[in-house]
Amino acid sequence: MKIVHVETLLRCGPYAASAHWARTRRSIHKSVRRCAWPPGSHTFTIYPQSGKKRGEGNGVGPIKNEFIKELRKQDWTVEGAAKNRLGQELGRFDAVLPGPEGPVVVEWETGNVSSSHRSMNKRTMLVSDGIIAAGTLVVPSRKLYVYLTDRIGNYEELEPYLTLWRSVPCKSGVLEIVVIEQDAESYGVPRIPKGPSGRAKG
Repeated sequence: MKIVHVETLLRCGPYAASAHWARTRRSIHKSVRRCAWPPGSHTFTIYPQSGKKRGEGNGVGPIKNEFIKELRKQDWTVEGAAKNRLGQELGRFDAVLPGPEGPVVVEWETGNVSSSHRSMNKRTMLVSDGIIAAGTLVVPSRKLYVYLTDRIGNYEELEPYLTLWRSVPCKSGVLEIVVIEQDAESYGVPRIPKGPSGRAKG
């Protein structure tokens, strides 16, 4: 899997310049790049079929599962909860890593673009309030998106709102979007299976 762009929306205060964040960011990017298809290969090759019609295109869940598996090897808590200073739970995330200035949370988008907006709004609020030290959202590029479950969250549809998220006050923390893309396309690989309920599950 390729990372074709990293959009840094918030980068402020001591945590953004810390060794812990540098290591954590490398961990996230390494886990993205380790995602491969078909399983057992060393690259990510997508079956180039549009996902607009029911029963066609590729699912998203198996890709995310490979990413989460890699993070688990690096001591992230999978499906972990972020809590505020009073111990109140603020929701669950795909993976959470404790840090010296609060948890780092990461999510791999498998829902529609509305889900991506909700995720970004929540993550932005948590960084701005100093509740999490960093938040990362992984989304497909347009080049990958066209072969996935229709209406899956993607970077191009988030782009018009980047200025809004950048404008949020921040004392210390990081907010990033990691944009991913296939290494190759081929009709010689199997389609990535979708979830049991089709389009919604990806």
